[in-house]
Amino acid sequence: MSGPECCSNPPTLNPNAGTGHVDKLGALNAYITGSPNSNSAVLLVSDIFGYEAPNLRKLADKVAAAGYYVAVPDFFNGDPYNPENPDRPLPIWLKDHGTDKGFEDAKLVLEAIKSKGVSSIGAAGFCWGAKVVTELAKSVLIQAVVLLHPSFVSVDDIKGVDIPISILGAEIDKLSPPELVKQFEEILSTKPVANFVKIFPKVSHGWTVRYDLEVAEAVKAADEAHQDLLDWFAKHLK
Repeated sequence: MSGPECCSNPPTLNPNAGTGHVDKLGALNAYITGSPNSNSAVLLVSDIFGYEAPNLRKLADKVAAAGYYVAVPDFFNGDPYNPENPDRPLPIWLKDHGTDKGFEDAKLVLEAIKSKGVSSIGAAGFCWGAKVVTELAKSVLIQAVVLLHPSFVSVDDIKGVDIPISILGAEIDKLSPPELVKQFEEILSTKPVANFVKIFPKVSHGWTVRYDLEVAEAVKAADEAHQDLLDWFAKHLK
């Protein structure tokens, strides 16, 4: 479940990345960007590298520019996965940072967002975060969801989703191979729920947030996924 792809192309974390600011939301620190007066909010749930990843914050700012209040919480409490630390390989790190705990923390974050007076909330999750937002979707705590190169999401999870759902998968992905994403699509096609499923050719797991800014093709593929995410929320939140 947590092979090398989960950890490839780690970002250089930067606590000052982005045009927003860090504030408390629920019990967690969160990167906040966009208008606090917006009627619609978007929760972005990171991969294992956490909320200081510059590309993730850049995407948060892009979503905010479309008119949303955006929150990117620190679900790992200052302890994102560090591939340089041989004492805490991923399976050990995941014991401290399970998606079940992420789900419980996310519920409190959603309450804090709702208290600001927003009328609709969407959530997008990347890798690890996709499992967390899937649980939020199954509990109908949000109005729309986007999964980007999901990790740990099962066929049964998708069967339990009854809100508008978009799944963006990679052609090269051992964690959610195209065969599995196609299974997700088949399940959704039998349900009376709005859905959008797309497999991006020639890209790998993590491509939407762990891309190299110097590689034009990588930026283009990430931008296309970001636009799909924005289009989904525009359709189902506003």
